[in-house]
Amino acid sequence: MLRVGRLCYARAFCLPGGAARVEFCMLMQILNVAAGFALAAQIGATKESPDPPQASLPKTDAQWKKLLTPEAYYVTRKKGTERPFSGKYWDNKKPGIYRCVCCGTPLFGSETKFESGTGWPSFYAPVKEANVRKELDRSLHMRRIEVECRNCGAHLGHVFSDGPPPTGLRYCMNSVALEFDPAKPAAGPVAKAEAKP
Repeated sequence: MLRVGRLCYARAFCLPGGAARVEFCMLMQILNVAAGFALAAQIGATKESPDPPQASLPKTDAQWKKLLTPEAYYVTRKKGTERPFSGKYWDNKKPGIYRCVCCGTPLFGSETKFESGTGWPSFYAPVKEANVRKELDRSLHMRRIEVECRNCGAHLGHVFSDGPPPTGLRYCMNSVALEFDPAKPAAGPVAKAEAKP
């Protein structure tokens, strides 16, 4: 029996072409691990975060459940993922700011949003690096970089290294973890003239 991590490939040898499939699976797992380490080094992900949530935020699951919708609670507090193309912001093209649904922290601006084809809202940079926290995520037998709200610890999504310039990053976020704050229209000449005494 051949083991790699938690995966067992014993049955693959019993099937035609099993050895080739085993080698392919092993190679893919090694590449996933290497890509995870490379991305973590590139964006500075940390295993643990020193920043505690603000004192005024809810602290218990019961408090978060009262504050959030069931889907928002599942995604932000239990590290879930919404289905692709199901969220309200994946195709939003309006100007504005995307805030954390849990605490209102500004996270992403519409000027950094791009069409990734994934079915989730994607951005190439946050409003401020200080507003997000990156953690190494080892779930699903992969190494990915999880993105959280630095203020309240809400799970937002993941960041990948296949984004557009200038950063080359793709912050793939869950719509349900965000609240969109549309940009206010600029005051035109008429409004400015009426404002004068």
